[in-house]
Amino acid sequence: MHPFLDEGFHVRWSTLVPEAVEPDIRAALETAKANLEAVCQVKPEEATYGNTFGAFEKASDALNLAWGRLQHLDSVCDEPAQRAALNAMLPEVSEFYASIPLNERIWSSLKSFGESEAVYSLSPVQRRYVMETMLDFAQSGADLPPEKKQRVAEIEAELSKFTKQYSEHVLDATNAWDLVITDESKLAGLPASAKAAALANAKTKGVATEEAPAWRFTLQMPSMFPVMQHLDDEGIRKQVWEASVKVASEGDHDNTDLVWKILELRREKAAILGHDHFADLTLQRRMARTGETALKFTEDLHDRIDKAFHREYRELCDYKGRKTDTEVDGLQPWEYAYWSEKRRQEEYDLDDEVLRPYFPVDKVMAGMFDLCSKLFGITIQERAAVFHERGQRPATASENEIEVWHPEVKFYDLRDTKTNEHLGSFYADWHPRESKRGGAWMNCIFTGHPGGDGAAREPHLGLITGNMTPPVDGKPALLTHGEVETIFHEFGHLLHGLLSEVQVKSLAGTNVPWDFVELPSQIMENFCWDRRSLDFFARHHETGEPIPEDLYQRMIAAKNYMSATAFMRQLSFGKLDLELHTHLDRYKGRDLDTVDREILAEYRVPLKTDSPSMARRFNHLFSSPTGYAAGYYSYKWAEVLDADAFTRFEENGVIDPESGYAFREHILSKGNSEPVDELFRRFMGRDASLDALLKRSGLAEEEMLLAAEARAQALA
Repeated sequence: MHPFLDEGFHVRWSTLVPEAVEPDIRAALETAKANLEAVCQVKPEEATYGNTFGAFEKASDALNLAWGRLQHLDSVCDEPAQRAALNAMLPEVSEFYASIPLNERIWSSLKSFGESEAVYSLSPVQRRYVMETMLDFAQSGADLPPEKKQRVAEIEAELSKFTKQYSEHVLDATNAWDLVITDESKLAGLPASAKAAALANAKTKGVATEEAPAWRFTLQMPSMFPVMQHLDDEGIRKQVWEASVKVASEGDHDNTDLVWKILELRREKAAILGHDHFADLTLQRRMARTGETALKFTEDLHDRIDKAFHREYRELCDYKGRKTDTEVDGLQPWEYAYWSEKRRQEEYDLDDEVLRPYFPVDKVMAGMFDLCSKLFGITIQERAAVFHERGQRPATASENEIEVWHPEVKFYDLRDTKTNEHLGSFYADWHPRESKRGGAWMNCIFTGHPGGDGAAREPHLGLITGNMTPPVDGKPALLTHGEVETIFHEFGHLLHGLLSEVQVKSLAGTNVPWDFVELPSQIMENFCWDRRSLDFFARHHETGEPIPEDLYQRMIAAKNYMSATAFMRQLSFGKLDLELHTHLDRYKGRDLDTVDREILAEYRVPLKTDSPSMARRFNHLFSSPTGYAAGYYSYKWAEVLDADAFTRFEENGVIDPESGYAFREHILSKGNSEPVDELFRRFMGRDASLDALLKRSGLAEEEMLLAAEARAQALA
């Protein structure tokens, strides 16, 4: 019995216990090795697509399934025994994966078919898979001499170990801090929803009762951010800020050395593979192609918005000065969000808390499903699900039941509206827990198959998860508009996976170049702003009424408030990432915080107190061997694509099934089965333009002039 290897579509999460990790992963490793050996044994004259590339693609299916489930549980249900079991197997699994492209016999077998005339008789998707796989091997060092291959394999194993340690340090350091307040008067300014959540959290932790209330705050965003944005007590805001920026910066959780080790290993790997730096190695088959192109893209956007960025900061300082009747020559970091929100509420008469009642999480999900049903021709239905504690699945449990890994998790089926075919299913897990890593993400648990050529359709299985405002005292979870955008973002990723119609799984869904992968997610965020689409899901949790028109108009008016600052923040993450991965020689051996300040001198708000480098807690860059490393610019790159692509929806009334079907056909269903720049051109009829993003952000030159005139009139 190997529960991690159970191929049943509905995962028995309660059976995935730590004790099963080692035997299951070892069994999967042995199966994968045997499958790869079979590929090695193929003689050149007997080589076919099926016994070379086809067999190679499926060789590690069992290991991918088991290891993927374990890594998922590590992200959402971290606990000591499971962590120990994963770390015990990590070196062996990492070594196996790293060894594949360096195995001369596998490479010889694949190359014998990949360079043959038989490739030209394959289907276009199969030919692309052959081409992509050949490039994967070549760019991973398949043609290196043995000693260099060995070193690349060692580097991959070391990166797996160090990036796992990095991620654990961030999680543990985040969970190690809390703040319990017993004096309610210190909570002045904090929204009622945030107070209620803090009180409920304190009760859960046993530090508060009805008779002796207390309020517990953590470094998870739904807890921390309302404090930074609304709390009048500057001393508490400073305390929370100091704790947040010191995550993974001190003691046993300090990630400083790991950052440098990971960067050095990545550079060494790139050098062995013939590249000047890791960015060029990583980006050679992405849309940017080179690290310098990505840097130029980032720096060009910086130059376009720099004046607006600095103007916004001066205006905010002036605002505080007027309100406090003092000279303000700069702000402290724990003041920034507070005064930004004060000014936003005053100038636009808009408080996020007024919007929350219109965004109960269940209604947001249901309305989003209705919207996507109309746009993309799909229907989504929630299925009844059960939760069993790990290791405690009842003997009487039905074979047909759907299990989830936590009581809050929900499960849905997605079908094609016209054919009623079951295209895929997914889990949704939206609220924070101490055992769950921060952020929001989508993942694929099982990549299905579209059927055809005698094969039946296999539905996909995915998940979306985040750390949104939790429900309190039996009341629905009421989200901020920003959290709603996050749900739409992750659902866009999910649609990219579940609507795939690619017959080769390795090219399906989100297996696309990294600077294209955010297009389906970010285009969905646009639907969170248009009146016509908002009415599908923004409904008052008590009355069912849509957002009143005057409130909607204030929301739209405030949309681009401090937009240059938010824009520059994203650029700063990409700039730090690219500089460290392209010019490591400039920075290695120096103090990390000094390096951070030097790189981001023109990208950071000039606050009066410097922050420790975010590199120590930047999971996107350092919690996996590659991840978003040298690729964080992708968010802005994809924003260019999504802002431009959404203009097609806007030109046709936004809720436009024709545009939706075209997006499904040309983007969502195609994965990496064809060059992604060509897919974009098919949808838009042309290459992408930068203008739409700057205009949407209120940062196009003409938009900036109009905004400046409006501000002058308002202050007159």
